[in-house]
Amino acid sequence: MASDRTPLTVTDLTLLVKDLLEEEFRDVWVVGEIGNLTRARSGHVYLTLKDEGAALSAVMWRSVAERLRFELEEGQELLVRGRLNVYPPRGTYQLDIRMAEPRGLGALQAAFEKLKAKLAAEGLFDPGRKRPLPFLPAVVGVVTSPTGAAVRDILTVLARRLPRLTVLLWPARVQGEGAAEEVARGIEGLNRRGGVDVLIVGRGGGSLEDLFAFNEERVARAIAESRIPVVSAVGHEVDFTIADFVADVRAPTPSAAAEIVVPSERELRAMLRSFRARLDGVARAVLDARRERVRALEGAFGLRRLPDRLRMFAQRLDEQSRALRRLATDRIAAARQRVVALAARAEGLSPLRVLARGYSLTTLDGAVLTSPEGVPAGALIRTRLAKGTLDSRVEGGTVDGG
Repeated sequence: MASDRTPLTVTDLTLLVKDLLEEEFRDVWVVGEIGNLTRARSGHVYLTLKDEGAALSAVMWRSVAERLRFELEEGQELLVRGRLNVYPPRGTYQLDIRMAEPRGLGALQAAFEKLKAKLAAEGLFDPGRKRPLPFLPAVVGVVTSPTGAAVRDILTVLARRLPRLTVLLWPARVQGEGAAEEVARGIEGLNRRGGVDVLIVGRGGGSLEDLFAFNEERVARAIAESRIPVVSAVGHEVDFTIADFVADVRAPTPSAAAEIVVPSERELRAMLRSFRARLDGVARAVLDARRERVRALEGAFGLRRLPDRLRMFAQRLDEQSRALRRLATDRIAAARQRVVALAARAEGLSPLRVLARGYSLTTLDGAVLTSPEGVPAGALIRTRLAKGTLDSRVEGGTVDGG
């Protein structure tokens, strides 16, 4: 610093202030009310944060403003995180906002209601566009976090109800920045893949803020455009999300979604027994009616001299009865074989069974790894085994054939 009355230039002093302020306030949280809100054509947002005693100029760059899940409004109270910087040409300082959220849940609820009204007006919630779920899906797609309780609940229930079912898991973050984008990409990716009969999309329970990825328009549009029937399985039995309104079926929990999409083997066997009983009942009713007719004809005038023909007709009825019973038995056996064949085709493909045979699933930041290419040394990777997970740090790797 200058001393002995040696003057500083305005620039020197401003730069000293800039260094001190930006070093001291590199990461600060500030709460205040929005004033002087201006949206530039560039997408940047300029505003003032104020309270009863002071006002602070602030800027929110386009990259930050585009990620907001709510609309900024004059008078709205915000909680922001950012850093101070100084603009030397004007000798002013401002807060560079890196993250913002409404103070309290009022703005989030308002955003929810606004989007709900918009999509309802477009017809995305209409019952007429809801599709029925397949009775016996061969392949179920699941879009959720690979490490949360929801995926464990879904896989456990599916394995118990139909052990040889094929399940395709698309890992996605379900909370925080970028979660809505990952969930939407999962829905779109499984649609592009094809061969999937029904989708379960969801997560465990949480607060309104925790669940907000399923209240975003990006996810709602992906569900509405899905060619595959979608079951929304967000773990909150009382409140609804936008995804619940758009989906073909809403399940109150992930476990309930798994129970909805596939019948259990016990239910299938009971259904076959019911079909057989109904078929037997119809066959008996038809045969009884024909026997009554024969008995009526035997007693009719002019036919008493035809006992041999009537006895032959009765014998033919008995033969038809046996043939009808054999046909019923053959059809039931064929239906049972079809169920067994469908189950056998998926044998061994359940993710839990694959892990139990010694295989594992390795992910980097939630994405499944199939090659060491692009994985830097020192990266932290997670490996899921049949009975737990391992966290490892990469020292190096080799690409086969490279």
